[in-house]
Amino acid sequence: MLEVHPWHWAVFFALVVILLILDLVVFHRREHKPTLRESAILSAFWIGLALLFNGFVWWWGWQLHGDSEAGVKFLTGFVVEKSLSVDNLFVFAVIFRFFGVDIRYQHRILFWGILGAIIMRGVFIVAGVGLIQLFEWILLVFGGFLIYTGIHLAFSSSENVHPEKNLVLRFGRRYLPICKATIFNHFFVREEGRLCATPALLVLLVVESTDVLFAVDSIPAVIGITRDPFIVFSSNIWAILGLRALYFLLVGVLDRFQFLHYGLAAVLSFIGLKMVAEYVAHHWFAYHGRLIDPWLSLAVVGGLLGLSLIPTLFGYQRRPSSDNGSLQESESDVTQTSNRAGVH
Repeated sequence: MLEVHPWHWAVFFALVVILLILDLVVFHRREHKPTLRESAILSAFWIGLALLFNGFVWWWGWQLHGDSEAGVKFLTGFVVEKSLSVDNLFVFAVIFRFFGVDIRYQHRILFWGILGAIIMRGVFIVAGVGLIQLFEWILLVFGGFLIYTGIHLAFSSSENVHPEKNLVLRFGRRYLPICKATIFNHFFVREEGRLCATPALLVLLVVESTDVLFAVDSIPAVIGITRDPFIVFSSNIWAILGLRALYFLLVGVLDRFQFLHYGLAAVLSFIGLKMVAEYVAHHWFAYHGRLIDPWLSLAVVGGLLGLSLIPTLFGYQRRPSSDNGSLQESESDVTQTSNRAGVH
């Protein structure tokens, strides 16, 4: 594990805050419809920063332990979380379509959604790592859950997301003062002399509640790769930071990733089996060596995800889908959504 001191955490949090401000004030200082070129550049920027940070972790681990294990585990965690985040985008697209959110205002909701996701992921990671330190057998529970999630994701039929059934949305509509006007560029406005919530706040609540469901399996997945809290948290955050740019880059072609969920299912199952096997080997057979090398884990994860993307790269479609070439206004009905976190 990396020798992380409080000042390391402080510097990392400061870096994240600076990047969030940069994203909000510089990259999206005005509400507009992001172009494909702009989204591609921003996606490359965020991925490039993540890889640069990975290089730092690699160097840091090498200085401490004389090997590349920390860097490899960070990269594996980042790849897994980034791939799972693509699965999130299916649901986000359906949520925005359900509420009729104009593309110009989606980035604002996603920004605050990402900020909330960072906080929630931190809570989940602290809780998960803390549980493992207190009850190491919880690794069996996490591993079994990932195996179950992988099998369910692979063999479940695709289900439409129904935001109207979301419990948080129902609560908000019932107990929050919602304004009559359809406003998405503010979360609160004054209407007839009283402060009321806009539909944008309801959309944000649905997005946040959905991310909680996604975190339930994404956090155990990265904990299955490494139990180093700093690597677990930082790989998660770097994957989330570029989520907004990735959404605007892929939203028009999300329905083409029809086989990605098979790759994700295999990855989750692999990590779950790895967690269970390592626990059994260490605690039942007193084997304290390394069952699976970090490089092998990275190769397996990359290989499984790569195989699931081959049909998309060659243009194979299981069913006809229309694509008018527009990034944001795809005519295709985005119903191939995540089986991991249906909005209920």
